[in-house]
Amino acid sequence: MTQHVDVVVVGGGQAGLAAGYHLRRQGLDFTVLDAEAAPGGSWQHMWDSLHLFSPAEYSSLPGRLMPAQPGETYPGAGHVVDYLSDYEKRYDLPVLHGTRVDAVRRDAGRLLVEADTGTWRARAVISATGAWSRPFLPAVPGRNVFTGRQLHTVNYRSPADFAGQRVIVVGGGNSGAQIAADLTLDGHVDVTWVTQRPPRFLPDDIDGRALFDVATARRRALDAGRSDTGGVASLGDIVAVPRVRAARDAGLLTAKPMFAQLAATSVRWADGSHAVADAVIWCTGFRPALSHLAPLNLRGPHGHIPTDGTRALGEPRLHLLGYGDWTGPASATLIGVGRPARDAARAIAQLL
Repeated sequence: MTQHVDVVVVGGGQAGLAAGYHLRRQGLDFTVLDAEAAPGGSWQHMWDSLHLFSPAEYSSLPGRLMPAQPGETYPGAGHVVDYLSDYEKRYDLPVLHGTRVDAVRRDAGRLLVEADTGTWRARAVISATGAWSRPFLPAVPGRNVFTGRQLHTVNYRSPADFAGQRVIVVGGGNSGAQIAADLTLDGHVDVTWVTQRPPRFLPDDIDGRALFDVATARRRALDAGRSDTGGVASLGDIVAVPRVRAARDAGLLTAKPMFAQLAATSVRWADGSHAVADAVIWCTGFRPALSHLAPLNLRGPHGHIPTDGTRALGEPRLHLLGYGDWTGPASATLIGVGRPARDAARAIAQLL
């Protein structure tokens, strides 16, 4: 049976919940379809030691401040899951968990949302699926030859899984630095951290609060036709959260250049040097999870769907939320997603 609603939100993580909050305020009839079996989005799959970049009060969705986590300036991932679960219940958001959306299609003036549990006909769709489900692995020579364990950021949990092993951590962003720090501080893992370019640590006093302001200022400058400030990328790549700072200051977080290839039991550099390895952890980022939108044929260069704010240029009934700066300044963050979610809900209300 096909159900009819004003709006379908695809994804029930932080972006989907922010969208639901603002759609409710606009008085629209909507449903949130979420592939996860439980509330919390991708936060419920993060590694054990992960903490936010910002204090709780600066990591909140619209309408409700995140409470502080006792004993922690920067809340852990589990605290974020509890907050998102409470947020969903507090606002009685109509989230259907365990519902995977396979396709969104045009259908006689509506958008047809096909899921594994049914079909919805909607007057508009907000896609808020994020990127966690699409980990990126680079095409490094020998990756299919290496006989050790290979995993991505999404599969990492704790140093206990690698006790006594030789581990290569690949990636010069936040996840690479944090996981390398997590392993080295444990003291029971032989860690080699490799990066494509020398690591760029942000100043120690910069956290998520400052990053949000920088991202917002960049978007305002671009919207006003002024020169690009470079945004967060102009400051560095790695936020010096406490554990990263501790490992760096102890001399445990020194990166080697990216290796040229993998062999059966080692990684090898172009100069002929090598390092024996039991495991490689690829902290190499993600791509937007947009396969459900393929029937709309909207993708542009680099896999992105061209947008004006959150609205897809090729389909005005579709909004994209939470994928990065191209769908709103800092829109992939807890504090940053509220404003573009509000704008999307308002635009949809005006359209309908």
